[in-house]
Amino acid sequence: MPKTEVYLDNAATTPMRKEALEAMMPYFIEQYANPSSIHGLSKSPRAAVKDARAAIAGTLNADPAEIFFTSGGTESDNWALISGMQLNESKGKHLIISSIEHHAIMETADYLKKHGYEVTKVGVDSDGVVKLDELRKAIRPDTTLISIMTANNEIGTIEPIAEIAKLAHEHGALFHTDAVQAYAHIPIDVKAMGIDMLSASGHKFGGPKGIGFLYVRKSIRLPPFMHGGEQENGRRAGTTNVPGIVGMAKAAELAHATMAEDNAKMAAIRDHYIQRVEEEIPYCRLNGHRTERLPGNANFSFMFVEGESLLMNLGMKRVYISTGSACASGSLDPSHVLLAIGVPHETAHGSIRVSMSPGTTMEEIDYAVDSLKAAVGTMRSLSPLYDDFVKKNRGA
Repeated sequence: MPKTEVYLDNAATTPMRKEALEAMMPYFIEQYANPSSIHGLSKSPRAAVKDARAAIAGTLNADPAEIFFTSGGTESDNWALISGMQLNESKGKHLIISSIEHHAIMETADYLKKHGYEVTKVGVDSDGVVKLDELRKAIRPDTTLISIMTANNEIGTIEPIAEIAKLAHEHGALFHTDAVQAYAHIPIDVKAMGIDMLSASGHKFGGPKGIGFLYVRKSIRLPPFMHGGEQENGRRAGTTNVPGIVGMAKAAELAHATMAEDNAKMAAIRDHYIQRVEEEIPYCRLNGHRTERLPGNANFSFMFVEGESLLMNLGMKRVYISTGSACASGSLDPSHVLLAIGVPHETAHGSIRVSMSPGTTMEEIDYAVDSLKAAVGTMRSLSPLYDDFVKKNRGA
């Protein structure tokens, strides 16, 4: 049994890297000046922001001038969709997203619908992969923007982004991807993949909360979303969050430096977890693509149990997981992602997501599986429906 808690909710947020915190500290206390000021004290923080912008750009094969700092993934998604649609209103007012997008995309699309735009949600297959034929048919002459996430936050499926971007460009549409779960976890090359805009958030890869960025291809003059001062080259108003930007850049550099090694380790632990669950806990379903998935993600549905109860049971054993997106916690409705991939309504309620980090150990995963197995067994033993189901299947 691990000596401390087993944290397996890294898709919701990650602990900040110590190196990121150390890099931030001088800009809280010593080099605290506003980088937008013109006096001498602003020189150091201004240089730090410039270096951070270059570092982030380097991880994406982008130009530093294409990186705009925001408060996080939600703001980046809102900016990309709302301003992206406004940019090309003369061409049309049709937006395409997938049926499994994060709420930051879903809710922004609903906002646009209320303001005279049309939105089409393209379906996914049982693995959570966007149906390219359906996407192709959905594109219209007035389609101005297509937004598909790089990897799903709940089931971990990685989408064929380069193919989708190519399809968008063939029809004269811009392509945005919500890469909040993918950036700094899998390699992304915005030029090679044909990405026009990309959203990311610092706290998903060991950076601080409250900071993110939006990559915007330099040929796109995206209208401002935040209005006020002339920060971010006049594209995003607001006092520059120097410590956050520095910390995020440091975390991004560290994550990319060891990405291949970290991913190989996490994938091995993830596969061990999946194998044990499938072999030792009957009537379960792995959600998401079996191979084209984030290295640290595993999402299972268990029949005849309730996900929230599982979460609380495991929490008492110091195993911390999630039932899905943290942004939807508290909702009584089953995950829209699980319903979209065909998980029955009642089974979707019995789903949990495990999301690992490079620091997750095999000992921790084995303890988590043992705890999960015991919790599922206890909950099913109290269900007369499960008892009847087992008897019926044994007699079949």
